[in-house]
Formats: sequence, C-alpha cells, structure tokens
Amino acid sequence: MNLQKIYTALLTADLAAAEGWYTKLLGRGPDHRPMGTLVQWELFDQGGLMLSSSDEIAGKGVMFLYVDDLAAERRRLQGLGIALGDDIPGDYSTLAQLRDPDGNLITLATPPARPFPPA
Repeated sequence: MNLQKIYTALLTADLAAAEGWYTKLLGRGPDHRPMGTLVQWELFDQGGLMLSSSDEIAGKGVMFLYVDDLAAERRRLQGLGIALGDDIPGDYSTLAQLRDPDGNLITLATPPARPFPPA
C-alpha cells in the first residue's frame, strides 16, 4: 500500500452548523466542497478533515490534533465560546478534550515529549 493522504471523516447531523464550528476550531473555512454533503479541510500535505452529513458514514468519530501551544489554543477557543476541558497529563503529552455539536470527541495534545515505544 502506497498511501498518499489520510482524512479524518466525521458525521454531522447539520453540515452548515458543523462547518461553522470547525471553522472556529481550525481558524479558517474549508478548502473544498466535493459534494453537497461533504466539506474538506487540507490540514497538511498528507492529512485532512472531512465533515459529512451522508448516511454512508455512520457512528461517532474521534479526532486527535497535536498543537504547538495548548494554553494558547485554550485561550483562542475560549474567546470563540468553545470550552476545552482541563489539562490531562500523560506519559508523552498533555491532552485536553472537547466535543463538537454532534458529540464527536476532539483531543488536542502537545507534541510528544519523547518518541513512542516501537510496536
């Protein structure tokens, strides 16, 4: 398998509302609208986020985002009316979580302090 890109795909009941919420979270609007039930953000060269209101994507999703400065993101989100949970100290990173309007779990984390152990 020669992977080129990966997208996190989350289901939403209201695509317009979810687009507005993720525009606040990510600090900018989506990059593409490939169809009426889908919007996409290109987050970096090999990865992105897709929101869909299509019934073909089922279940609740989880997204994990590394951020440079968790405290700065907390302040930015608070200014937008988005509450980020308390810091959760971990073995490799400090985490903080929130849920989008559809209940999808979003975890923000500091970059790992040391490499993960090999599988």
